[in-house]
Amino acid sequence: MIVRTSSISSVTLVLLVGALWLRPAFLAAQKPADHIALGMSAQELHDPRTALQHYQAALQQDSSNYEANWRGAMTLGTLGEQVPGSKNAERDSLYSQAVRYARRAVKSNPAGADGHFALAASLGRESLGLGKKDRIRRAGEIRSEALRTLALNPRHDGAYHILGRWNAEIMRLSGFSRFFAKRFLGAGVFKEASWSQATYYMEKAVQLDPARIYHHLELAEIYNDQKRYKDASAQLHVVDSLPTREIMDSVYKRQAASFQRRLAKR
Repeated sequence: MIVRTSSISSVTLVLLVGALWLRPAFLAAQKPADHIALGMSAQELHDPRTALQHYQAALQQDSSNYEANWRGAMTLGTLGEQVPGSKNAERDSLYSQAVRYARRAVKSNPAGADGHFALAASLGRESLGLGKKDRIRRAGEIRSEALRTLALNPRHDGAYHILGRWNAEIMRLSGFSRFFAKRFLGAGVFKEASWSQATYYMEKAVQLDPARIYHHLELAEIYNDQKRYKDASAQLHVVDSLPTREIMDSVYKRQAASFQRRLAKR
């Protein structure tokens, strides 16, 4: 029986194509560049697991492939963000693997901005599962990798986001924690942190990519920390008005709605 393509729903067609992509013979026949292209297509379909399988297939053929490593690292981070709960060994494993991929990307191409960004982002995510002392020790490298990203690509909105959040996270520490870090852990870089820097970097991220929901949500948090409640609320209204574009956007929208309700009670 012949089935006309027009009679197949778009969802079914995506599933059929996905099934073809994942057949062992098909995977083995592709070159790394083909797998990377297929991985990017899967990401556009919000299918990070399929994307990761293609990046890993490319890395099986060439473990030093720059693009497969940094894209694989970012995809592992996305998968980790989808794991529920505050403590989870599966998520920690995904983030640790992302760091390994990102370090290989940087080693393969030290002049690649996306590799340095992937490393900064992966280190930040992995730090979430570490104790306070280890997170403090990791902070300097995260900042350094984000700054290196901007040196290579001054318009990288993701790097501005990381630096904005980095400053905010340091400022959210208690005065004692910051003193302890500077005095006993050698984290002198903490003295560079400020609320003005947090605001500047996150506002820059929003300016460079105003359609990215996560930028607005984090900027609202930074405004809220500085008691700029009207500005925070305005950013949350922007989040509500924007269409979902990335796989985590629906989660961020729910967080923003909850945040807005809390602000309304002030």
